[in-house]
Amino acid sequence: MVSLWGSKNGEERQHENDDGNDEDNRQHSRQSREADERTRLLPSHNDGYLDPDDPAVSPYNLFSVRAVRYVNVLFLIISFLWWVLLLVSIFVSPPTMHSRGSGFFDFSFTTLTVGNLLIGLLFFSTPSRSMEISSLIIAAFLLLDMIIVLAVQRLRSEEGWVGITSVIWATAMALYNVMSDRVVAWGKREEEERLTGRKETRRTLREWCAVLTATVIMVVMIVITILLTATLILRSRDASLKPPGDRYFVDGDKYKLHLACVGNVTYGANGKRSPTVLVEAGEYPFEDTMDDWIYSSYKNGTINRYCYYDRPGFAWSDNAPSPHSAGMTSDALSEALAKAGEEGPWVLVSAGVGSVYSRIFSSRHVRDVHGLFLIDGLHEDLLHRIASPSRGFILWARGIISPLGYDRLFGAMFKGRTREDRVYGKSAYQAGKFIKAKLQENLVADSLTKNEVSQARNIQTPNTPLVIVSSGMEVGKDNEWERKQEDLTRITDSLLSWDVVNKAPHQVWLTLEGRTILEKRLGELVRAA
Repeated sequence: MVSLWGSKNGEERQHENDDGNDEDNRQHSRQSREADERTRLLPSHNDGYLDPDDPAVSPYNLFSVRAVRYVNVLFLIISFLWWVLLLVSIFVSPPTMHSRGSGFFDFSFTTLTVGNLLIGLLFFSTPSRSMEISSLIIAAFLLLDMIIVLAVQRLRSEEGWVGITSVIWATAMALYNVMSDRVVAWGKREEEERLTGRKETRRTLREWCAVLTATVIMVVMIVITILLTATLILRSRDASLKPPGDRYFVDGDKYKLHLACVGNVTYGANGKRSPTVLVEAGEYPFEDTMDDWIYSSYKNGTINRYCYYDRPGFAWSDNAPSPHSAGMTSDALSEALAKAGEEGPWVLVSAGVGSVYSRIFSSRHVRDVHGLFLIDGLHEDLLHRIASPSRGFILWARGIISPLGYDRLFGAMFKGRTREDRVYGKSAYQAGKFIKAKLQENLVADSLTKNEVSQARNIQTPNTPLVIVSSGMEVGKDNEWERKQEDLTRITDSLLSWDVVNKAPHQVWLTLEGRTILEKRLGELVRAA
């Protein structure tokens, strides 16, 4: 009813307001139900749960997950510091940290540990079944490595406490990675059920990319671990090869040097002890280079007795602490000879770089050395050739990857390489010990070693009989080598002969003419001594 003033009464106004509110509600409802990329696919959430893609849905909400991550960071820091220490020890051995092996295996185990922890940290929030299985495989092979190192006495002594600690730590960290992956997966599931009402089974594209990347990296690490294990098995096999002669602790029992002697001590008509030929190998182990012609000289009666040894890192000898010079090797040889009860007089026979070692040994035993025989010897002025930084870097890089043993494994499986080949023969140059010895030689050749051999030249007695045999091929292609060979003939005043063997390589004994001349000159030198 209309009032006197033309206005609506209260009841009518209330009714109109109700009609207006209903219209507003219908408009709001239509707006809220407008289709978009979410509402078309997902029902509206009015149950109080968060959306699965909400950043608040995270395993980091749990203290246990955060604690595992903090511990992972701590382990990574510890492993990295240990890695740096092992890297330094390759060049300079810290006190009590020298291992009688190459030191490359413990470095490899620690590198694997750092990589394992780093991968676990980078992909911490995206646990996956593939990561867990990969970590378990790595842990299983590292556990096998640990058993091999601890079970084989030779490996245990070569790796020492440093290597044993490294492999045990690597195994423990691999198992920790498995545990942390499971903890994160549990925390992720718990938070999803608590905040979204269900376990999330789908992954975003970013998560799938992370899982794929982590899986590929872990597969590479599995291959590396398998190669490490296979190389350790080869080393354990090689450790069963018994050396001729014996191994003696030297340098305060830091490492063992292999020394062997062939023949009996004889005496001349005057009752004096006949000289023993002491052989110093060149660039490679004696057993695979000079042994044949020296033994032939012994069997032919040219010499009555000879001794030889393996320099640190060669064949059956352990590696010495770094840095290590030629003079230190000569001192170690002196100690090994004393422990073996061997006495002079000596006739020193050496080849290549071994001539540097023999000259230093001679200068420190001037009364006992009665003759010097240098076969295409390296002059001290040419030591820079083996001391170049590029050569040192290549040796270091080869040493770092040597524990993978891909070349040794290939030789064993497809080329029929034997224990003898790997210890002192054709494949000896592939061993980490040999590479470490060459790296040590490189680091000090143009400094400590050069000073020692220069001093040896001044100390050397001038009346010591001297024989020089040079390679015709080396002399023909290198004028500087020829001049230095001529200079070597003047290290004493008693040169018996200098022969340049035509068409003979650096290892002169590889040709018939070279071998004939070597045996002839050796007999003359022994008689002159």
